[in-house]
Amino acid sequence: MFNELKLFFVNWRNGLVGSHRFQKWAGNTPVVRAIARKDGEKIYDLMAGFVYSQTLLAMVELDIFNHLKGRSLTAVALSQKVGVPEKNMIILCQSATAINLLERLNFGQYALSRLGASVLGVPGLIDMIRHHRLFYEDLIDPVSLLKNKVDTHMSKYWPYVLNKTSQKPLKPEVAEIYSDLMRSSQKLVAEETLRLISFSRTKHLLDIGGGTGAFIEEVSKVTSGISFCLFDLPQVVDKARKLTLRKENANNFDVYGGSFVTDKIPKGFDTITLIRVLYDHDDHIVTMLLKKIYDSLPKNGQIIISEPMSGGKFPTRSGDSYFGFYTMAMTTGRPRSAEIHEFFLRKAGFQNIKKHKGTREFITQVITAKKKF
Repeated sequence: MFNELKLFFVNWRNGLVGSHRFQKWAGNTPVVRAIARKDGEKIYDLMAGFVYSQTLLAMVELDIFNHLKGRSLTAVALSQKVGVPEKNMIILCQSATAINLLERLNFGQYALSRLGASVLGVPGLIDMIRHHRLFYEDLIDPVSLLKNKVDTHMSKYWPYVLNKTSQKPLKPEVAEIYSDLMRSSQKLVAEETLRLISFSRTKHLLDIGGGTGAFIEEVSKVTSGISFCLFDLPQVVDKARKLTLRKENANNFDVYGGSFVTDKIPKGFDTITLIRVLYDHDDHIVTMLLKKIYDSLPKNGQIIISEPMSGGKFPTRSGDSYFGFYTMAMTTGRPRSAEIHEFFLRKAGFQNIKKHKGTREFITQVITAKKKF
């Protein structure tokens, strides 16, 4: 009954506000004018959002954030530094000011805003913004992307997508690209995960798909006496062998080169972490991997999943809009809700499944589970 009433209301409301006659009346009526204006501004921002994102990309590519670090400059001075005509630099600075990346001061000078300064303070953000050039190109024709008619740049970028039907070793240059972006993007995720999870009882930790060990490196800074092992593709872990942990924390580090799709998961670890791994892969891979992990863990062994997640019944911008299209462009994986993660974990045999409430869930969300038998 409730759903029927809600559907009736939604249809009545949409029929009303979808009328040009109503919109004209709303624009001239003080009581509803503010609501109509606010809705209009939101629609405009959705339409113009591509320009805002390209303004951010241009600011990064031209290194404007670093040029304005700790000082203010005029558009003329910036144009001379980066080789952009003065007229165009003024447009860029005005655009960046409009979306709160810059502040306009007296005498035509520009400085970083609080938001703009934050771009420099977020680990890996600059690299991710540059990486988005590929993503933007894949989104030029969203309908073709939705119909799987786009030979996407993203699917060529990530090595596990290139190799999903082949067992050939990754080329060193491909592994290098993958490793570098993984490292730059993992630090922020690691920091958020460590806010929610304690590793005080962990003795042996296996990090699956951890690139060159960025997550292990962050965990090692706040723990002691843990034996860490990194499990990833052979060409990736070769670079991670050079990782050195703080000696005063008495942590050990080793690597294991292999593919969790074709190889067994090493045993002897009481904690196994999956940091931004599952959402990159399709359901059959997730089902297989979780079962492998369950079988490799000892009794009371723990799995930790930290990655972007869908909001499920309450979709989110980061989890559903951004990562939904991101994984579509990769042609593999999808953002899953906490409920779907729980379903897959229980299917593998896990119990004591817990979703940890964080304060920055647009970065990552964390779920833990245990093997009880």
